[in-house]
Amino acid sequence: MDLNSDLGEGFGPWKMGDDASMLDVVTSANVACGFHAGDPAGILRTLRAAAERGVVVGAHVAYPDLVGFGRREMNPSSEELVADVIYQIGALQGLAAAAGTRVRYVKPHGALYNTIARDARQADDVIAAILAVDPGLALMGLAGSPLLDRGRERGLRVVAEAFADRAYTPQGALVSRREPGAVLHDPAQIADRMLELVRTGCIPAIDGSLVALRADSICVHGDSPDAVAMARALRARLLDAGVPLRSFADVVGE
Repeated sequence: MDLNSDLGEGFGPWKMGDDASMLDVVTSANVACGFHAGDPAGILRTLRAAAERGVVVGAHVAYPDLVGFGRREMNPSSEELVADVIYQIGALQGLAAAAGTRVRYVKPHGALYNTIARDARQADDVIAAILAVDPGLALMGLAGSPLLDRGRERGLRVVAEAFADRAYTPQGALVSRREPGAVLHDPAQIADRMLELVRTGCIPAIDGSLVALRADSICVHGDSPDAVAMARALRARLLDAGVPLRSFADVVGE
């Protein structure tokens, strides 16, 4: 199983998360590209730290929304969205090369991530942007969403993602952050939930029912106050249960 986290999200003097500690835990890093968070110097530091640890790097592309941390819904034209995603991937590729690593996949962030899980037009725009830059890049998206089928049909490798620290609806969608109980904080509970997912392919929904999910990667958000503790507990729980941890990119020997 792959463990990933959203990193490189600090901005100038504003620190977001503990990238160095998180990179000691995860196997893949979704690195901000400057649109929702991250400045070039901070992104480069994160990429260098990932390279030192052998952590696989992905482009965490987003709507141009620094004020809203990329969590506000937007409706850009296809021309704008395709160009925005190409721009962000290209910027991260340049920084990654300078850091001695390379971008292996793309994971949209926040509102863009949730929108393309259900909006075919914007989903196709993100897919088109990835194909225009490098068809060898994988696309990470919400497990069970139509986005993954659309990407697969266009020839992209797709990676189904589950969220360790988020609650799910009975339909398999993420509970809105505006709703109580949407974000989970108990490291032991999170670790137990994810081990159940790995073993059974199911996860408890917010109403107690079981949701079937097939996941290739598990995310712990790097901006949660207790993110490192949660990631460490999850990693230890999976390893203790005999679950091998490695990036999905390394599974196919890329």
